[in-house]
Amino acid sequence: MQSAGLTHAAYGTDGFDLTLLDWKDRATLRELVGEAAEQLVYRYGACDRRRSWRGLATSGEVVDRFSGDVIRLDTEQLTPFIDLNVVNELDVIAQDPALLDKYGEYFSTLFRSWAPAMSAPLVAEVRRIFDR
Repeated sequence: MQSAGLTHAAYGTDGFDLTLLDWKDRATLRELVGEAAEQLVYRYGACDRRRSWRGLATSGEVVDRFSGDVIRLDTEQLTPFIDLNVVNELDVIAQDPALLDKYGEYFSTLFRSWAPAMSAPLVAEVRRIFDR
């Protein structure tokens, strides 16, 4: 899913207002990266983090901030979705290490709650970063 990683914020996020593409014109991105990657990018951009993140690993539910719909992800969809969210936040922290001091406890707690649905290599990376 490298294509999803490279285009993850194409539709913006609820924490990042800049958009490269209008989410209503999903065909453009779908043609570039394929159906599966575009669907992951859409979910990432559409996710209402405040309403979705806390119980994500146990419920698998994502509230779509564009439509208000609740989307239930199966196991095959949940792990890539969680991984994309974690990798993005870790990248933001890598770009500004001061954020680790400011938000480290929040992300450590959140990511540990997601660990059962996260890929094993990413669980190890989260432990490496937050077990200081």
